[in-house]
Amino acid sequence: MRKREEMALITLPAIRRAAVCGGTHGNELTGVYLVPELERQRREKGDCIWPVPVTTVLSNPRAVKECKRYVDKDLNRCFTSAILSSPVTDTTPYEVRRAQELNALLGPKGTKDAADLICDLHNTTANMGLTVISYSYTDWVALHVYKHLQEKITNVPVRLILLNIPISDAYSLESVARHGISLEVGPQPHGVVRADIFDIMKEGVDVVLDWIKTFNSGKLIEGGEVDAFMFEKSVDYPRDPEARKPLAVIHPQLQDQDFCVLKRGDPLFLTFSGETVRYDEEEQLHPFFINEAAYYEKGIAFHLARKKTLVLPSVRLKSD
Repeated sequence: MRKREEMALITLPAIRRAAVCGGTHGNELTGVYLVPELERQRREKGDCIWPVPVTTVLSNPRAVKECKRYVDKDLNRCFTSAILSSPVTDTTPYEVRRAQELNALLGPKGTKDAADLICDLHNTTANMGLTVISYSYTDWVALHVYKHLQEKITNVPVRLILLNIPISDAYSLESVARHGISLEVGPQPHGVVRADIFDIMKEGVDVVLDWIKTFNSGKLIEGGEVDAFMFEKSVDYPRDPEARKPLAVIHPQLQDQDFCVLKRGDPLFLTFSGETVRYDEEEQLHPFFINEAAYYEKGIAFHLARKKTLVLPSVRLKSD
């Protein structure tokens, strides 16, 4: 990262085209219900209710209809450049076909014609409050949107996860846009919608659109420091080496403690025979997506991240 004094002000192009997507996972119901609500508001009040044209998308309609995460393949792992450019055959999974349709609608990924900003809506069973997920620690639009969310939303913790993956390898829907964020809100069981979680997500979307309005107005948006959680690695449950079945569950002292600091000796798992498995690393890392229901099939008990403070430059609309 460049020195702070060299980054005092950055000018960026206007946000001309945005998208809000829900139902990328068909059983994460906040986005499934919020997208139609946004469409209802637009029908009643007109496009002028938002600062820019906003495309609203129900990303995986077949999975939504069946109230399941996906039909053939996790849609939110189908947006790498390789998958988006792969040939379609009679055996191509539904979600790969759908990813290519969404790329045509909102992209194409990596081009000047792609949407300026995609906000993809997700739920987690983990106790993560409102969590922003993005790919780059130099995407000043995404990072300033996060900073704005943190300033405006005070009733739940607002945090940032950075994956730092090259855009061609980035696999989730928001990576199709020039700037993309995923909003994860939880805890909420899959297949269920909760009023409090819905309200948090709705407020989050409103704050994102408010940031776009402020930025496009030409107003200087001050920089500053923000904390980010940089993805480090995933941790699986202890497993039987032959049957591969889990031998333990998340320890009660770790459950619901997403983004806490793990110190050597802290409990991680409780085996079914009553033994505690402890954290044995020297480096203090931060767990998140703890005991996420959708990750059982992926062999993930939680992810670990390194906490880092980022310095954001001030930003302003670039003059034409």
